Amino acid sequence: MFADETLEPVEFKSTWKKERSLVDSSVQTKDLETKDRGVQSVKCKDKEMQTEEDIPEDIQLYDDDSPELFEFLRRMEPLVSKELRKNVQSHAFDGYSVRWEEETDTVTCVHTLVNKEIAQEIPVTDLSWNSTGSVIAVSYGRVDHEDWCNHIAALCTWNLDRRVVEQDKPNVTIDQTSCLMCIAWHPVKPSLIAGGSFNGEVMVWDVGNADNMLVATSGIGDDSHSEPVSKLVWILDTGSKGGKYNLMSIGYDGRILMWSLVQKTLKLVKGYAVLTESLPRQVKRKGLGIYPMGLSCISFNRDDETTFVVGALYGGIYRCNTETQGTAAGKDVKCSVPIHSAVGYTFAEHKSSVLSVDSSPYHRNLFLSCSIDGSIRIYSLLEKDPILTLEPNARFLYASSWSPVRPVVIGAATGSGQLLLYDLGHSRSVPVFQLEASLKSMPVYALRFNHKQTKLMATGDAAGTVMVWKLNDSLTEQTARDQEILNDIASSHFN
Repeated sequence: MFADETLEPVEFKSTWKKERSLVDSSVQTKDLETKDRGVQSVKCKDKEMQTEEDIPEDIQLYDDDSPELFEFLRRMEPLVSKELRKNVQSHAFDGYSVRWEEETDTVTCVHTLVNKEIAQEIPVTDLSWNSTGSVIAVSYGRVDHEDWCNHIAALCTWNLDRRVVEQDKPNVTIDQTSCLMCIAWHPVKPSLIAGGSFNGEVMVWDVGNADNMLVATSGIGDDSHSEPVSKLVWILDTGSKGGKYNLMSIGYDGRILMWSLVQKTLKLVKGYAVLTESLPRQVKRKGLGIYPMGLSCISFNRDDETTFVVGALYGGIYRCNTETQGTAAGKDVKCSVPIHSAVGYTFAEHKSSVLSVDSSPYHRNLFLSCSIDGSIRIYSLLEKDPILTLEPNARFLYASSWSPVRPVVIGAATGSGQLLLYDLGHSRSVPVFQLEASLKSMPVYALRFNHKQTKLMATGDAAGTVMVWKLNDSLTEQTARDQEILNDIASSHFN
Protein backbone atom coordinates (compact mmCIF):
# COMPACT_ATOMS: atom_id res chain seq x y z
CA MET A 1 0.00 0.00 0.00
CA PHE A 2 2.87 2.36 0.84
CA ALA A 3 6.32 2.43 -0.84
CA ASP A 4 9.54 4.69 -0.65
CA GLU A 5 10.32 6.86 -3.66
CA THR A 6 12.91 9.57 -4.38
CA LEU A 7 11.81 12.46 -6.53
CA GLU A 8 13.83 15.19 -8.35
CA PRO A 9 14.12 18.53 -6.43
CA VAL A 10 11.94 21.38 -7.50
CA GLU A 11 13.28 25.01 -7.51
CA PHE A 12 11.15 28.13 -7.11
CA LYS A 13 12.66 31.54 -7.99
CA SER A 14 11.76 34.53 -5.81
CA THR A 15 9.44 37.06 -7.32
CA TRP A 16 10.62 40.02 -5.17
CA LYS A 17 14.35 39.53 -4.64
CA LYS A 18 16.72 39.87 -7.49
CA GLU A 19 19.57 37.53 -7.96
CA ARG A 20 22.88 38.90 -6.72
CA SER A 21 25.91 38.86 -8.88
CA LEU A 22 29.38 39.23 -7.45
CA VAL A 23 32.43 40.52 -9.32
CA ASP A 24 35.93 40.68 -7.93
CA SER A 25 38.05 43.72 -8.95
CA SER A 26 40.88 45.79 -7.51
CA VAL A 27 42.32 49.34 -7.85
CA GLN A 28 45.75 50.75 -7.06
CA THR A 29 46.56 54.42 -6.19
CA LYS A 30 49.74 55.96 -7.35
CA ASP A 31 52.68 55.76 -5.06
CA LEU A 32 52.71 58.56 -2.48
CA GLU A 33 55.81 60.70 -2.63
CA THR A 34 57.06 62.38 0.57
CA LYS A 35 59.79 64.96 0.85
CA ASP A 36 61.34 66.66 3.90
CA ARG A 37 62.17 70.36 3.82
CA GLY A 38 63.60 72.66 6.51
CA VAL A 39 62.91 76.36 7.07
CA GLN A 40 64.97 78.85 9.02
CA SER A 41 63.83 82.19 10.47
CA VAL A 42 65.57 85.38 9.46
CA LYS A 43 68.91 85.73 11.11
CA CYS A 44 69.17 88.57 13.64
CA LYS A 45 72.25 90.54 14.39
CA ASP A 46 72.87 92.90 17.27
CA LYS A 47 74.86 96.01 16.73
CA GLU A 48 75.70 98.90 18.98
CA MET A 49 76.23 102.49 18.01
CA GLN A 50 77.78 105.20 20.07
CA THR A 51 77.46 108.86 19.22
CA GLU A 52 80.59 110.82 19.29
CA GLU A 53 81.22 112.85 22.38
CA ASP A 54 80.20 116.43 21.90
CA ILE A 55 83.35 118.30 22.72
CA PRO A 56 82.80 122.04 22.73
CA GLU A 57 85.20 123.81 20.52
CA ASP A 58 87.30 126.55 21.96
CA ILE A 59 86.31 129.49 19.84
CA GLN A 60 88.49 132.55 19.91
CA LEU A 61 87.88 135.81 18.19
CA TYR A 62 90.39 136.69 15.58
CA ASP A 63 92.49 139.55 16.68
CA ASP A 64 92.47 142.00 13.79
CA ASP A 65 93.64 145.55 14.20
CA SER A 66 93.90 146.24 10.53
CA PRO A 67 93.02 149.74 9.29
CA GLU A 68 90.67 148.22 6.71
CA LEU A 69 88.46 146.62 9.42
CA PHE A 70 88.42 149.79 11.46
CA GLU A 71 87.35 151.83 8.44
CA PHE A 72 84.59 149.29 7.60
CA LEU A 73 83.13 149.41 11.14
CA ARG A 74 83.33 153.18 11.20
CA ARG A 75 81.22 153.39 8.04
CA MET A 76 78.72 150.61 8.92
CA GLU A 77 78.03 151.33 12.62
CA PRO A 78 75.80 154.40 12.05
CA LEU A 79 73.72 152.54 9.46
CA VAL A 80 73.22 149.46 11.65
CA SER A 81 72.40 151.53 14.74
CA LYS A 82 69.84 153.53 12.77
CA GLU A 83 68.03 150.36 11.66
CA LEU A 84 68.06 148.91 15.17
CA ARG A 85 66.47 152.08 16.55
CA LYS A 86 63.75 151.80 13.91
CA ASN A 87 63.04 148.21 14.98
CA VAL A 88 62.68 149.21 18.62
CA GLN A 89 60.11 151.86 17.74
CA SER A 90 58.24 149.77 15.15
CA HIS A 91 54.86 148.15 15.90
CA ALA A 92 54.92 145.96 12.83
CA PHE A 93 55.02 142.71 14.84
CA ASP A 94 52.89 143.74 17.82
CA GLY A 95 50.64 140.89 18.85
CA TYR A 96 52.45 138.36 16.69
CA SER A 97 53.21 134.97 18.15
CA VAL A 98 54.32 131.73 16.57
CA ARG A 99 51.41 129.29 16.05
CA TRP A 100 52.41 125.65 16.28
CA GLU A 101 48.83 124.40 15.91
CA GLU A 102 46.21 125.04 13.28
CA GLU A 103 44.46 128.34 13.90
CA THR A 104 40.84 128.13 15.02
CA ASP A 105 38.23 130.84 15.48
CA THR A 106 35.45 128.84 17.16
CA VAL A 107 34.82 127.40 20.60
CA THR A 108 33.74 123.76 20.40
CA CYS A 109 32.51 121.15 22.88
CA VAL A 110 34.94 118.20 22.77
CA HIS A 111 33.47 116.05 25.57
CA THR A 112 30.04 115.64 27.16
CA LEU A 113 30.46 113.73 30.42
CA VAL A 114 27.57 112.05 32.24
CA ASN A 115 27.60 109.50 35.06
CA LYS A 116 25.03 106.95 33.84
CA GLU A 117 25.19 105.09 37.17
CA ILE A 118 23.31 107.92 38.84
CA ALA A 119 19.72 107.15 37.87
CA GLN A 120 18.19 110.49 38.76
CA GLU A 121 19.51 113.82 37.54
CA ILE A 122 21.83 115.03 40.30
CA PRO A 123 23.26 118.55 39.71
CA VAL A 124 26.95 119.24 39.31
CA THR A 125 27.99 121.33 42.31
CA ASP A 126 31.68 121.89 41.54
CA LEU A 127 34.50 121.12 39.09
CA SER A 128 38.26 120.90 39.51
CA TRP A 129 41.23 120.11 37.21
CA ASN A 130 44.17 118.25 38.75
CA SER A 131 47.74 119.57 38.78
CA THR A 132 48.60 118.02 35.39
CA GLY A 133 45.46 119.36 33.71
CA SER A 134 44.57 115.89 32.39
CA VAL A 135 41.95 114.77 34.94
CA ILE A 136 38.72 116.58 35.73
CA ALA A 137 36.85 115.90 38.96
CA VAL A 138 33.10 116.42 39.31
CA SER A 139 31.10 116.66 42.54
CA TYR A 140 27.41 115.83 42.54
CA GLY A 141 24.77 116.97 45.03
CA ARG A 142 21.61 118.99 45.42
CA VAL A 143 21.40 122.70 46.17
CA ASP A 144 17.72 122.84 47.11
CA HIS A 145 17.72 121.10 50.48
CA GLU A 146 14.72 121.61 52.72
CA ASP A 147 15.67 119.05 55.35
CA TRP A 148 18.55 116.77 56.36
CA CYS A 149 20.39 115.43 53.33
CA ASN A 150 19.69 111.87 52.24
CA HIS A 151 20.31 112.26 48.51
CA ILE A 152 22.49 110.14 46.24
CA ALA A 153 25.81 111.91 45.71
CA ALA A 154 29.25 111.09 44.34
CA LEU A 155 32.71 112.29 43.38
CA CYS A 156 33.70 111.25 39.84
CA THR A 157 36.86 111.73 37.80
CA TRP A 158 37.58 111.41 34.07
CA ASN A 159 41.08 111.21 32.58
CA LEU A 160 40.82 113.10 29.29
CA ASP A 161 44.35 112.19 28.18
CA ARG A 162 43.42 108.54 27.66
CA ARG A 163 43.17 107.27 24.11
CA VAL A 164 39.53 106.29 24.65
CA VAL A 165 37.39 108.43 26.96
CA GLU A 166 34.18 106.74 28.08
CA GLN A 167 32.01 109.81 28.39
CA ASP A 168 29.23 108.03 30.31
CA LYS A 169 31.52 106.07 32.62
CA PRO A 170 33.97 107.87 34.94
CA ASN A 171 37.36 106.33 35.67
CA VAL A 172 36.84 106.74 39.42
CA THR A 173 33.59 107.01 41.37
CA ILE A 174 33.41 107.63 45.12
CA ASP A 175 29.86 107.33 46.44
CA GLN A 176 28.77 109.67 49.23
CA THR A 177 26.03 109.47 51.84
CA SER A 178 25.68 113.26 51.88
CA CYS A 179 25.64 115.73 49.00
CA LEU A 180 29.11 116.85 47.96
CA MET A 181 29.11 120.65 47.69
CA CYS A 182 32.69 121.46 46.65
CA ILE A 183 36.00 119.87 45.64
CA ALA A 184 39.63 120.98 45.13
CA TRP A 185 42.60 119.04 43.74
CA HIS A 186 45.94 119.41 45.52
CA PRO A 187 48.10 121.99 43.66
CA VAL A 188 51.09 119.62 43.38
CA LYS A 189 49.97 116.02 44.03
CA PRO A 190 47.84 114.95 41.05
CA SER A 191 45.98 112.13 42.85
CA LEU A 192 45.06 113.98 46.06
CA ILE A 193 41.67 115.72 46.20
CA ALA A 194 39.61 117.34 48.96
CA GLY A 195 35.84 117.58 49.22
CA GLY A 196 33.28 119.30 51.44
CA SER A 197 29.85 117.85 52.16
CA PHE A 198 26.40 119.18 53.00
CA ASN A 199 26.68 117.88 56.56
CA GLY A 200 29.80 120.00 57.21
CA GLU A 201 32.45 117.30 56.83
CA VAL A 202 35.79 117.91 55.07
CA MET A 203 37.41 114.86 53.45
CA VAL A 204 40.62 114.12 51.55
CA TRP A 205 40.98 111.20 49.10
CA ASP A 206 43.84 109.66 47.17
CA VAL A 207 42.26 108.40 43.95
CA GLY A 208 45.48 106.58 43.08
CA ASN A 209 44.99 104.18 45.99
CA ALA A 210 42.13 101.97 44.81
CA ASP A 211 42.09 99.85 47.99
CA ASN A 212 41.59 102.71 50.44
CA MET A 213 40.98 106.09 48.83
CA LEU A 214 39.90 107.99 51.95
CA VAL A 215 43.01 109.59 53.45
CA ALA A 216 41.55 111.82 56.17
CA THR A 217 38.31 113.38 57.40
CA SER A 218 37.41 116.20 59.75
CA GLY A 219 34.45 114.31 61.14
CA ILE A 220 31.37 116.09 62.45
CA GLY A 221 31.57 118.05 65.69
CA ASP A 222 32.66 121.30 67.31
CA ASP A 223 35.88 121.36 65.27
CA SER A 224 34.13 121.16 61.94
CA HIS A 225 31.44 123.05 60.09
CA SER A 226 27.93 122.91 61.48
CA GLU A 227 26.40 123.71 58.09
CA PRO A 228 27.30 122.87 54.45
CA VAL A 229 30.89 123.43 53.31
CA SER A 230 30.67 125.88 50.41
CA LYS A 231 34.27 126.13 49.12
CA LEU A 232 37.73 124.61 49.59
CA VAL A 233 41.13 125.99 48.65
CA TRP A 234 44.69 124.71 49.14
CA ILE A 235 47.14 127.40 50.33
CA LEU A 236 50.90 127.28 50.66
CA ASP A 237 52.15 127.13 54.25
CA THR A 238 54.86 129.79 54.14
CA GLY A 239 56.11 128.79 57.59
CA SER A 240 56.89 125.20 56.64
CA LYS A 241 59.77 123.68 54.75
CA GLY A 242 59.39 121.65 51.60
CA GLY A 243 56.40 123.42 50.08
CA LYS A 244 53.68 122.05 52.34
CA TYR A 245 50.07 123.04 51.64
CA ASN A 246 47.24 123.58 54.10
CA LEU A 247 43.56 123.24 53.31
CA MET A 248 41.10 126.06 53.99
CA SER A 249 37.33 125.54 54.10
CA ILE A 250 34.44 127.97 54.38
CA GLY A 251 30.82 127.20 55.09
CA TYR A 252 27.29 128.47 55.50
CA ASP A 253 28.00 128.66 59.24
CA GLY A 254 30.33 131.62 58.59
CA ARG A 255 33.46 129.77 59.71
CA ILE A 256 36.78 129.90 57.86
CA LEU A 257 38.81 126.89 59.02
CA MET A 258 42.42 126.04 58.20
CA TRP A 259 43.40 122.37 58.23
CA SER A 260 46.79 120.69 58.22
CA LEU A 261 47.12 117.23 56.69
CA VAL A 262 49.44 115.41 59.09
CA GLN A 263 49.99 111.64 58.92
CA LYS A 264 46.67 110.99 57.21
CA THR A 265 44.68 113.12 59.64
CA LEU A 266 43.11 116.57 59.26
CA LYS A 267 44.17 118.76 62.15
CA LEU A 268 42.43 122.09 62.74
CA VAL A 269 45.15 124.73 63.19
CA LYS A 270 43.35 128.08 62.81
CA GLY A 271 39.84 129.46 62.74
CA TYR A 272 38.33 132.67 61.43
CA ALA A 273 34.87 134.05 60.79
CA VAL A 274 32.97 136.88 59.15
CA LEU A 275 30.84 138.31 61.95
CA THR A 276 27.68 140.37 61.86
CA GLU A 277 29.66 143.36 63.11
CA SER A 278 31.03 143.66 59.56
CA LEU A 279 27.56 144.24 58.11
CA PRO A 280 26.97 147.67 56.54
CA ARG A 281 25.03 150.07 58.73
CA GLN A 282 22.00 150.03 56.47
CA VAL A 283 21.76 146.25 56.87
CA LYS A 284 22.71 145.87 60.53
CA ARG A 285 19.86 145.80 63.04
CA LYS A 286 19.96 146.84 66.66
CA GLY A 287 20.31 143.98 69.12
CA LEU A 288 21.47 141.65 66.36
CA GLY A 289 24.42 140.38 68.40
CA ILE A 290 27.78 139.16 67.12
CA TYR A 291 27.76 135.83 65.32
CA PRO A 292 29.14 134.40 62.05
CA MET A 293 27.42 135.01 58.69
CA GLY A 294 27.01 132.42 55.94
CA LEU A 295 29.83 132.37 53.37
CA SER A 296 29.64 131.05 49.81
CA CYS A 297 32.98 131.66 48.04
CA ILE A 298 36.65 132.50 48.61
CA SER A 299 39.71 133.50 46.58
CA PHE A 300 43.29 134.19 47.68
CA ASN A 301 45.40 137.02 46.31
CA ARG A 302 48.00 135.80 43.79
CA ASP A 303 50.83 137.92 45.24
CA ASP A 304 50.03 137.88 48.95
CA GLU A 305 49.35 134.47 50.52
CA THR A 306 47.78 136.09 53.60
CA THR A 307 45.13 138.18 51.82
CA PHE A 308 41.89 136.70 50.56
CA VAL A 309 38.39 137.78 49.57
CA VAL A 310 35.15 136.06 50.63
CA GLY A 311 31.58 136.42 49.40
CA ALA A 312 28.55 136.10 51.68
CA LEU A 313 25.11 134.61 51.16
CA TYR A 314 23.42 137.93 51.90
CA GLY A 315 25.48 139.67 49.15
CA GLY A 316 28.43 141.09 51.07
CA ILE A 317 32.08 140.95 49.95
CA TYR A 318 34.98 141.22 52.41
CA ARG A 319 38.75 141.49 52.25
CA CYS A 320 40.30 139.30 54.93
CA ASN A 321 43.76 138.41 56.19
CA THR A 322 45.07 135.31 57.91
CA GLU A 323 47.18 137.49 60.24
CA THR A 324 44.17 139.49 61.48
CA GLN A 325 42.98 138.87 65.05
CA GLY A 326 39.71 140.76 65.15
CA THR A 327 36.69 140.49 67.39
CA ALA A 328 36.19 137.05 68.91
CA ALA A 329 33.09 135.09 67.95
CA GLY A 330 30.29 134.77 70.49
CA LYS A 331 30.19 132.27 73.33
CA ASP A 332 27.81 130.09 71.37
CA VAL A 333 30.60 129.28 68.90
CA LYS A 334 32.39 126.22 70.30
CA CYS A 335 35.75 125.21 68.86
CA SER A 336 39.14 123.95 70.10
CA VAL A 337 40.90 126.91 68.42
CA PRO A 338 39.97 130.59 68.88
CA ILE A 339 37.56 131.96 66.25
CA HIS A 340 38.21 135.62 65.42
CA SER A 341 36.98 137.97 62.73
CA ALA A 342 39.34 138.08 59.75
CA VAL A 343 37.66 141.04 58.03
CA GLY A 344 39.84 144.01 57.22
CA TYR A 345 37.69 145.84 54.67
CA THR A 346 34.09 145.76 53.41
CA PHE A 347 33.19 146.30 49.75
CA ALA A 348 29.90 147.46 48.27
CA GLU A 349 27.54 144.51 48.45
CA HIS A 350 25.52 142.83 45.70
CA LYS A 351 21.73 142.83 45.85
CA SER A 352 21.66 139.06 46.35
CA SER A 353 23.91 136.11 47.21
CA VAL A 354 27.48 136.27 45.94
CA LEU A 355 28.29 132.84 44.48
CA SER A 356 31.76 133.42 43.05
CA VAL A 357 34.84 135.57 43.66
CA ASP A 358 38.15 135.23 41.79
CA SER A 359 41.39 137.21 42.13
CA SER A 360 43.08 138.28 38.91
CA PRO A 361 46.23 136.29 38.08
CA TYR A 362 47.66 139.35 36.30
CA HIS A 363 46.94 142.23 38.68
CA ARG A 364 47.46 142.13 42.43
CA ASN A 365 44.59 144.51 43.25
CA LEU A 366 41.81 143.22 41.00
CA PHE A 367 39.18 140.57 41.67
CA LEU A 368 35.79 139.80 40.17
CA SER A 369 32.52 138.61 41.64
CA CYS A 370 29.19 137.35 40.34
CA SER A 371 25.83 137.12 42.01
CA ILE A 372 22.30 135.82 41.69
CA ASP A 373 21.38 139.48 41.02
CA GLY A 374 22.69 138.88 37.48
CA SER A 375 25.80 141.08 37.54
CA ILE A 376 29.54 140.53 37.20
CA ARG A 377 31.63 143.10 39.03
CA ILE A 378 35.33 143.90 38.96
CA TYR A 379 36.64 145.41 42.19
CA SER A 380 39.94 146.88 43.27
CA LEU A 381 41.23 146.02 46.73
CA LEU A 382 41.82 149.76 47.12
CA GLU A 383 38.24 150.88 46.40
CA LYS A 384 34.91 150.12 48.03
CA ASP A 385 32.75 150.40 44.92
CA PRO A 386 33.19 148.24 41.79
CA ILE A 387 35.23 149.80 39.00
CA LEU A 388 33.45 147.86 36.24
CA THR A 389 30.05 146.13 36.15
CA LEU A 390 28.88 143.71 33.46
CA GLU A 391 25.16 142.96 33.27
CA PRO A 392 24.43 140.20 30.77
CA ASN A 393 20.84 139.40 29.87
CA ALA A 394 20.65 136.39 32.19
CA ARG A 395 18.32 135.41 35.00
CA PHE A 396 21.06 134.47 37.44
CA LEU A 397 24.85 134.09 37.45
CA TYR A 398 26.27 131.14 39.35
CA ALA A 399 30.00 131.18 38.55
CA SER A 400 32.66 133.43 37.03
CA SER A 401 36.41 133.27 36.60
CA TRP A 402 39.40 134.99 35.02
CA SER A 403 41.25 133.24 32.20
CA PRO A 404 44.62 131.87 33.38
CA VAL A 405 46.38 132.93 30.15
CA ARG A 406 44.70 136.10 28.88
CA PRO A 407 44.46 138.95 31.41
CA VAL A 408 41.26 140.45 29.92
CA VAL A 409 39.20 137.29 29.29
CA ILE A 410 36.40 136.36 31.72
CA GLY A 411 34.03 133.38 31.77
CA ALA A 412 30.60 133.28 33.42
CA ALA A 413 27.88 130.63 33.86
CA THR A 414 24.20 131.61 33.77
CA GLY A 415 20.94 130.31 35.18
CA SER A 416 19.55 129.90 31.66
CA GLY A 417 22.18 127.31 30.69
CA GLN A 418 24.71 129.49 28.88
CA LEU A 419 28.46 129.99 29.01
CA LEU A 420 29.47 133.62 28.48
CA LEU A 421 33.01 134.52 27.43
CA TYR A 422 34.07 138.17 27.62
CA ASP A 423 37.11 139.78 26.04
CA LEU A 424 37.44 143.16 27.77
CA GLY A 425 39.89 144.24 25.08
CA HIS A 426 37.14 143.80 22.51
CA SER A 427 34.07 144.92 24.47
CA ARG A 428 33.33 145.77 28.10
CA SER A 429 29.63 145.07 27.79
CA VAL A 430 28.96 142.29 25.26
CA PRO A 431 30.41 138.76 25.41
CA VAL A 432 32.40 137.61 22.37
CA PHE A 433 30.91 134.10 22.76
CA GLN A 434 27.53 133.04 24.13
CA LEU A 435 27.37 129.23 24.13
CA GLU A 436 24.67 126.74 25.11
CA ALA A 437 26.31 124.88 27.98
CA SER A 438 23.34 122.73 28.99
CA LEU A 439 21.61 120.14 26.81
CA LYS A 440 18.33 120.78 28.63
CA SER A 441 18.74 124.54 29.20
CA MET A 442 19.25 123.93 32.92
CA PRO A 443 21.22 126.32 35.16
CA VAL A 444 25.01 126.00 34.89
CA TYR A 445 26.33 125.85 38.45
CA ALA A 446 30.07 125.32 37.86
CA LEU A 447 32.75 126.71 35.56
CA ARG A 448 36.49 126.01 35.56
CA PHE A 449 39.39 127.02 33.29
CA ASN A 450 42.25 124.54 32.89
CA HIS A 451 45.48 126.12 34.16
CA LYS A 452 47.75 123.54 32.48
CA GLN A 453 46.05 122.65 29.22
CA THR A 454 44.94 126.21 28.71
CA LYS A 455 42.77 125.61 25.64
CA LEU A 456 40.35 123.57 27.77
CA MET A 457 37.63 124.67 30.16
CA ALA A 458 34.62 122.88 31.65
CA THR A 459 31.07 123.65 32.75
CA GLY A 460 28.59 121.61 34.79
CA ASP A 461 24.81 122.00 34.92
CA ALA A 462 21.82 121.14 37.11
CA ALA A 463 21.08 118.00 35.05
CA GLY A 464 24.44 116.44 36.01
CA THR A 465 26.07 117.02 32.61
CA VAL A 466 29.65 118.25 32.24
CA MET A 467 30.73 119.85 28.96
CA VAL A 468 34.44 120.24 28.18
CA TRP A 469 35.17 123.09 25.76
CA LYS A 470 38.14 123.75 23.49
CA LEU A 471 38.81 127.47 23.31
CA ASN A 472 39.97 129.20 20.17
CA ASP A 473 43.23 131.05 19.66
CA SER A 474 41.83 134.53 20.31
CA LEU A 475 40.83 133.49 23.84
CA THR A 476 44.08 131.75 24.72
CA GLU A 477 46.86 133.79 23.14
CA GLN A 478 47.84 136.94 24.96
CA THR A 479 48.18 140.11 22.91
CA ALA A 480 50.68 142.92 23.42
CA ARG A 481 48.01 145.29 24.80
CA ASP A 482 46.24 142.91 27.21
CA GLN A 483 48.20 143.97 30.27
CA GLU A 484 47.89 147.63 29.32
CA ILE A 485 44.09 147.29 29.05
CA LEU A 486 43.90 145.57 32.44
CA ASN A 487 46.04 148.28 34.01
CA ASP A 488 43.70 150.92 32.54
CA ILE A 489 40.72 149.15 34.14
CA ALA A 490 42.55 148.97 37.46
CA SER A 491 43.44 152.67 37.38
CA SER A 492 39.98 153.81 36.32
CA HIS A 493 38.85 154.17 39.97
CA PHE A 494 41.28 157.08 40.35
CA ASN A 495 39.67 159.00 37.47
